[in-house]
Amino acid sequence: MKNNKKLTKHFENVECRKEHNGYKCNVGRTLLIVILGSICGLRNISLIHEWAMNPTVKKFLWEHFDIYEVPCHSWFRKLLKLVVPKSLNECFMSWVKTLLPESMDGLTVSMDGKAICSTWKNKNCEETLHIVNAHLAEWGLTLGQKAVDAKSNEIPAMRDLIELLEIQNCVVVADALNCQTKTAKTIIDAGADYVLNVKDNQELLKADIENHVQNNKLSNNVDIHSTEESNRGRREIRIAFSTNDLSNIANSAKWNSLASVGAINRLIFNKNGELVSNEWHYYISSKKLFAHELLKYARNEWSVETMHWFLDVHFSEDFCRIEDIDVQKNLNIIRKVALNIVKNYKTKSNSKKAVSKIMLNCLIDTDYLLEVFSVA
Repeated sequence: MKNNKKLTKHFENVECRKEHNGYKCNVGRTLLIVILGSICGLRNISLIHEWAMNPTVKKFLWEHFDIYEVPCHSWFRKLLKLVVPKSLNECFMSWVKTLLPESMDGLTVSMDGKAICSTWKNKNCEETLHIVNAHLAEWGLTLGQKAVDAKSNEIPAMRDLIELLEIQNCVVVADALNCQTKTAKTIIDAGADYVLNVKDNQELLKADIENHVQNNKLSNNVDIHSTEESNRGRREIRIAFSTNDLSNIANSAKWNSLASVGAINRLIFNKNGELVSNEWHYYISSKKLFAHELLKYARNEWSVETMHWFLDVHFSEDFCRIEDIDVQKNLNIIRKVALNIVKNYKTKSNSKKAVSKIMLNCLIDTDYLLEVFSVA
């Protein structure tokens, strides 16, 4: 295969179930076709198969990837079912490492779970399938994921995922669900720092931070920074307060390496200048943060949600009706491979095109698809 050596190096040894005993159709090449079709923004196996059967695309696959035969539609599903999701995820994480910068110091790893809504009431799934994801915010790359069968299992799953990642000197940001002492320790043990959102599941901690900030926000011990943005008549002001003074935080010692606490006041005004929203958010961190740093990491927490949005809007993941859970997991990983390739292409080429336009151009121009894929 001429132009995909780096990618296939990591995916060629993906583990398949025992019932795969050397079928005529090659699993690795089938995965490659699905990845290429996903880069083109095709939302399901049927569309990818239809695309791959086009004479121009068949010639493209033959000339550049040594794929001489496209499996029939039913074989696409069968081969994806044979792939072991855990093994595919390991291959994915191994490949992603080749895309990362040499130094990740201070970069943000945003972590959160996503429910695949189409698995609700799936006869082969007792609970809605949840995928816990780790996303490198500044580069727009998914680092890895772990599947769980219930939202309540996201907390230990996130710890397991952190242990699998190489995130030394990064800053892990997560929502209030994962504001847990064990999770904080896991992050520190991984050589990273944390910035965790604090809500009512840590009621006493939240109250201590709230009182501390409100009573001392004008003192020299509290750093303050604000930003203002306007969009379509709506104005948003974000005011951050950060302090390294933990004297009023009860039980601060139980939070591994806790170094600072902070709050962000988010004010939204409509086009008439009327206040329509006034929210407070509270945080703990193992880094001694200035207020502008707290604002940055809090905003970067939403990068993983952007990736979730792409999966739903560009790939209609929540409407994927495939009943086999392993195929659902495998397709989730493949979609992230495609998104990583497109995001990496945007970074390396300094392209100003939207992800959707890059995908559309890949669909209508195989030469452009090859250019985008070459960064993998």
